[in-house]
Amino acid sequence: MTDLELEIQLKEQAEKLEKIFVSSEKVRKYFLIIFWVTIITFALPLLGMIIFLPTIISTLTAGLTI
Repeated sequence: MTDLELEIQLKEQAEKLEKIFVSSEKVRKYFLIIFWVTIITFALPLLGMIIFLPTIISTLTAGLTI
């Protein structure tokens, strides 16, 4: 292989590597968004139940006492 062919091949590989990097960054951002959506839709309601459920249960059972 000549120097020119090697240089062309190296440029092609650099372009492909850049495309792979851009694609992997998009996937990383997608997974980060999925992570935060999961936290918001699962963990926050769970935390709310842990905080407010005892109060709600005690209020509901207070009417059952004689």
